[in-house]
Amino acid sequence: MFVVNKGKKIVLIAVFLCLGMMAPFAGNEGNYGSIAAAKLLRPQVTSGSSAVTRVAAKPMLRWTIVAGAVSYEVEFLSGLPENPRGADPSDKRLFSATSYTNGYNADLTAFAGQKIFWRVRALDYDRNPIGVYSEAAAVYVDSALAMQLKPVINTVFNADGLPTPLYPAYAWIGVNGAVKHEVELTRQLPENPNGTEPSRYRIWSKQVDSSFDCYDDLPRIDPGTYYWRVRALDENGDPVGVYSDVGKFVVDWKKGAYAAAFGDSITHGGGGVSYPPCNWDYSYQTFLRFRAVNLGRSGDTSETMLDRFDADVLPVHPRYLLILGGSNSLRGGTPPEQVIAELAAIRDKCIANKIRPIFLTLPPINPDSIQKVFNEPTVDNWREAFDTVNEFIRQQPYYIDIEPYLGDDQRMLPVSYGVDGLHPDTAGKKIMARVINDNWKRVIR
Repeated sequence: MFVVNKGKKIVLIAVFLCLGMMAPFAGNEGNYGSIAAAKLLRPQVTSGSSAVTRVAAKPMLRWTIVAGAVSYEVEFLSGLPENPRGADPSDKRLFSATSYTNGYNADLTAFAGQKIFWRVRALDYDRNPIGVYSEAAAVYVDSALAMQLKPVINTVFNADGLPTPLYPAYAWIGVNGAVKHEVELTRQLPENPNGTEPSRYRIWSKQVDSSFDCYDDLPRIDPGTYYWRVRALDENGDPVGVYSDVGKFVVDWKKGAYAAAFGDSITHGGGGVSYPPCNWDYSYQTFLRFRAVNLGRSGDTSETMLDRFDADVLPVHPRYLLILGGSNSLRGGTPPEQVIAELAAIRDKCIANKIRPIFLTLPPINPDSIQKVFNEPTVDNWREAFDTVNEFIRQQPYYIDIEPYLGDDQRMLPVSYGVDGLHPDTAGKKIMARVINDNWKRVIR
């Protein structure tokens, strides 16, 4: 979603903060500590390379991701800012817009034939800046330039040999003004690249209100190469511009023959809600010293994990299966005895199929943060329920105890590890991976 800032409060749907992130600014350029620290939280403009870039009336502006950013505010200026390394808006501001990803499709139609400037700063959950503005970039709005509106894919699968998750998620920079975006999946390259109509090779599609991400509903279990792309739609379902370029991923379950990770959204990945599982820094598997296929599915309970075990785990048939599940069940009021029975059934299925089940203890949650971000209540006895299930896990032949490493002195998930109160963010995922790595030789002996 992109929102032009007109002074009204914008309610964010998802957030994340990283461990070690500096305190938010208070509107004072001197509050960010050292200049070196501020630079770490300064976006770098990546669209355009010359002193003045000629752009069409609706250019796609891009910048680097800032660790800890929940959203970004793009500021458009009549001239170079008087505070080039500051965190405060410029007196030369023409207007601003909000983006929930590291790009923005700007509408500069009103500035045709003019040179204007733009820059961007990162914001936290409460819309406080967490760093300084990027360098200001100059653009000349040339209405004579051909304008081809299309989303920009923001996901790269299989980088560094990482296997594709069983349930892929897709991310892109959307088209400004679109009502929906639609993801299309094919098994052959679309016959109409950058066209407007669906491909005759389409095997699946999904329309979403989001302008930057989509979760696949189905497990991509059949081996081979898949292609995906996205288009923007208006209120009538008609295309706004053309399809994005094509992305691809390869399903190869041989990569899961050694290990796999099975669980809910904590396993599936993502930080808060705004960073989907295809942001690899928010998946703990990225930081493991060994390869593990991601068999997680967001929203799972221990019951739904048990229900899909045969269909989703057995085709991969890993030697070792990391199991983390039950948080959604317990915080919603499912009795711990039921969760234990379901986890035990998953264990027994593993043993029957010569898969070693390696349980992870449930990480702590933070009910206040869950309520603030998701507007969802948590049962009062959540801590006792989590302790009961974790006691069962610690009695298993093979388990890794991650819970003590992710709690504060109140045994809750601190904001610095996961601001939404449920999903550990990058810092938390790195801790999970470190504890797993440190204990791996023990559990596979």
